[in-house]
Amino acid sequence: MSGHEEIPEVSFARIRDLPLWKGAITVQPLMGGISNENWLVRDEAGGHVVRFGEDYPFHHVQREREIMSACAAEAAGFAPPVEYHGDGVLVSRYLDAKTCDEPAVRANLGRIADIIRRFHHEMPHHVSGTAFLFWPFHVVRDYARTLEAANSRMKPRLGEFVALANELEAAQMPLPIVFGHNDLLPTNLLDDGERFWIIDFEYAGFSTPMFDLAGLSSNASFSREESEELLGIYFDRSPDRDLKRSLAAMQCVSLLREAMWSMVSEHHLDAPGTDYVAYTDENLERLAAALDAYHTEYGREE
Repeated sequence: MSGHEEIPEVSFARIRDLPLWKGAITVQPLMGGISNENWLVRDEAGGHVVRFGEDYPFHHVQREREIMSACAAEAAGFAPPVEYHGDGVLVSRYLDAKTCDEPAVRANLGRIADIIRRFHHEMPHHVSGTAFLFWPFHVVRDYARTLEAANSRMKPRLGEFVALANELEAAQMPLPIVFGHNDLLPTNLLDDGERFWIIDFEYAGFSTPMFDLAGLSSNASFSREESEELLGIYFDRSPDRDLKRSLAAMQCVSLLREAMWSMVSEHHLDAPGTDYVAYTDENLERLAAALDAYHTEYGREE
């Protein structure tokens, strides 16, 4: 797509008026985001990714914090250069890189585990401002309150979801606090052929390493053996039963949190082409399978 004939005039006007372009621009949409508006803009200086978003208190998303995290990730060498940011807009350098999919993540398990470990331990030296804590069990409980107030179609199951979060939280072993990405979908990893990059920092904040490890392994459909390999690489030791149980429980709550994210989004978001009901059901199905495997291996809480 060239020019702006096929994009909303309001979006084109916002892009056109940004004060960083060199010469004429072409604009085309970037697919994949379901809570943001993302555009690839090309000018005489090259390619740029323009990301529009607003604060979503119902999802604990604050764009000011996202921008800070993106700038910190650039400074630490994990993310593309930030070229401009303002109220609700972030512009980053476009990389000639492939967006990862599940097979790519599994095929590069060791390299990705290494960059995640470095991200966890190096980012605290670059982030600034008020610290944000991302704890998925709190997110689930808060989502339940939001869904209760919205009279969600899932209201009859909210007590079940909260009880499950409490059970899975009790299975977590104590781990050091790190700075996590907290949304490690394969599409948030880019491969330029020489190295991996991390993008999209809506949920970045302090946590334990386990949510990122669980999110990565769950979102990329790791086998049990691959999940244990990930633990071994990250912690540089053979994982014991407590560590494996902690990961398995966090994999379950990762899927529960994603399903409840979609339930809340049914009420508050309207991204074109996104079927939140179907996405909710997909994640609940994946949760049921993961939970069955977890209870088979580790038993049920009495």
